[in-house]
Amino acid sequence: MILTVTLNTALDITYRVPSLAPHASHRVTDVAERPGGKGLNVARVLAALGHDTVVTGFAGGPCGAVLRDLLAPLPPVDALVPVAGRTRRTVAVVDAATGDTTQLNEPGPAITPEEWAAFLTTYAELLGGADAVALCGSLPPGIHVGAYAELIRRARAAGVPVLLDTSGEPLRRGIAARPDLVKPNADELARLTGSRDPLRAAHDARRRGAHTVVASLGPDGMLAAAPEGLWWAAPPATVRGNPTGAGDSAVAGLLSGLVEGLPWPQRLARAVALSAATVLAPAAGEFDVSTYEDLLPRVEVTTQATAA
Repeated sequence: MILTVTLNTALDITYRVPSLAPHASHRVTDVAERPGGKGLNVARVLAALGHDTVVTGFAGGPCGAVLRDLLAPLPPVDALVPVAGRTRRTVAVVDAATGDTTQLNEPGPAITPEEWAAFLTTYAELLGGADAVALCGSLPPGIHVGAYAELIRRARAAGVPVLLDTSGEPLRRGIAARPDLVKPNADELARLTGSRDPLRAAHDARRRGAHTVVASLGPDGMLAAAPEGLWWAAPPATVRGNPTGAGDSAVAGLLSGLVEGLPWPQRLARAVALSAATVLAPAAGEFDVSTYEDLLPRVEVTTQATAA
């Protein structure tokens, strides 16, 4: 079983409009709702790849109830912890004329100390049956900035490989707890290390504590710096569409590859192909299996010298 943690879950809403213009009224041509938050997105893709997944984190209020109703028929097992606050909404507005997306993200609910303690109990129980765990996304109000570092230490103590996908100070604190894998994008990596050179920044992040660093480089693909070596992977062509959830699909590719014991070139190729297929999908955070299978053999992976 693969466990994904989403402390700041969301009800994702996607609006499609013919053309998006500022200071104007728009007629929405299509509306889609789905359970969201980075870890839930990761779990949905993992399930599509055939892996047993469990999701945990927080859910509350009317939006939390809708999220759990939408999650109920899906393969990921719901182990979310109820809270008194209201789960946030994220709104993606897709411009059909250009394919571009405008994203609006609400803040999450304030989490009480009692709710955090209840989550830690659930997390400890779930770690006992996990082959790997992904810690994903932002922290809601009320959660201390070192929360991910605490969760990493607990996973390591349980002997469970852990992937961290967050940003800012939670990423900085989390890396110091020595996660097995971190997956920042280029901007997050630059803010962490002060270097705009992805290769230099990835080596720096490893020196700070991360066992392996996989950096998302947008249309240029992904860079992996691991003890075993250094690899770049690039999609066969630039893709345009809705990028919502593309990074989460990449995380699912990396996690599934870890659990399956795939070599790094195959893990990276899977992550890049899933990410590109997600961008091309009409609904935010989804992907078409046939598109993914078409892209996978065309991803170019380049092997470099052993990482420093």
